[in-house]
Amino acid sequence: MYTHIDNIRIFDGETMLPQRSLTLANGIISAIGESAPHGAEIVDGAGATALPGLIDSHVHTSPEALRLALRFGVTTEIEMQGYWTEAQRTHVAADSTSADVRSALLALMAEDGHPNEFVDEDAKKEWSDGSAWRMPSVTTAEDAVRHVDAMIDAGADYIKIMIEEGSVMGHPGLPMIDPEALRAGVKRAHQRARKVIAHTLTYDATMQAIAIGVDGLAHLFIDRPIDARMIDAIQESELFITPCLVVSRSLLGADGSELAADPRVVRKLPPVWRETLEGSFGTYPDGDFETVLGNVRELHTAGVPILAGSDAGRPVRSHGGVAHGASVHHEMQLLTQAGLTATESLRCATGAPADAFGLKDRGRIAAGLRADFLLVDGDPTRRIDESLSIHSVWRNGHVLDARLVRTF
Repeated sequence: MYTHIDNIRIFDGETMLPQRSLTLANGIISAIGESAPHGAEIVDGAGATALPGLIDSHVHTSPEALRLALRFGVTTEIEMQGYWTEAQRTHVAADSTSADVRSALLALMAEDGHPNEFVDEDAKKEWSDGSAWRMPSVTTAEDAVRHVDAMIDAGADYIKIMIEEGSVMGHPGLPMIDPEALRAGVKRAHQRARKVIAHTLTYDATMQAIAIGVDGLAHLFIDRPIDARMIDAIQESELFITPCLVVSRSLLGADGSELAADPRVVRKLPPVWRETLEGSFGTYPDGDFETVLGNVRELHTAGVPILAGSDAGRPVRSHGGVAHGASVHHEMQLLTQAGLTATESLRCATGAPADAFGLKDRGRIAAGLRADFLLVDGDPTRRIDESLSIHSVWRNGHVLDARLVRTF
């Protein structure tokens, strides 16, 4: 059965195409700009713009969060700390009502290091022997190699490491993993063909991540302006960076109330997520968001790949200012504030993360790729906020809400 969507503009993940139609079959884009096949279901796009399904390059997710993300056109979430084995993800891959997920599984973490400081007491488990609940930790190089092997054997798509001493998170003095142990973990991940992404929120942590050979950064440091030394180091290392500007704002004390009040957002948010979006971390009030935006601007000018990520996690107001799905749109708006064009910001949530994470079947609209896309009213390549004017969301060729689709 073919579905033919006519009367649309198409942003393919890089640029606007001249063609005005998409043809879908068996969950795949079968043709662009061709006539409707005989017997196809015809969908009137009513002048909407088709965008590739958005990719959030930094989340901590759950089945509920994956469903929420899809409402906002996020068809893939890249998890940076959680536990989604390949077996646990099988049902997600086939579920057209939720976003797909890729995962690092559990990061390399120091004993009692980040993110243990944010684990609620009520969420901690007590084992049958009465011992306290702890996240698995890494101390030695041997630990790091074992952990990397265990995560890859369980289905990790990439490896995450924590380099966090806690000052920016409001918990200074957190234990950290010895750099040589981290270096051993990075080496093992590369031996097994996995990229390594580092959590770094300070300039010094970022330099440490670069020194041990990581492939990407899950945050951009927020404690000082960028300098030529850092730009040169990032360029030479060929890193990609997910700045997570939405969570940087939250750490500095800003919230997402304005986004939460947007009618295009609030009607899709459960109350607990609206409350979360209206909250903030507020653990680093001494920082300056204009400096953070300037750092992104400098890196973009230097040609460093920038990815859109939210760092959305659980619905907790004290960890707020972000929400699954909605905050990817906010992130693209903030990237334009940092100096990217609207088109460049859209690339940060489509083609760029597909390239960074080797997702060859998505992130773009092209014949032979997954039929993961959204239709939005307006033209977000000119006004980025129009990405929120969602007409309909499609995953695996299935529309999320048929009531939004005009057919004839």
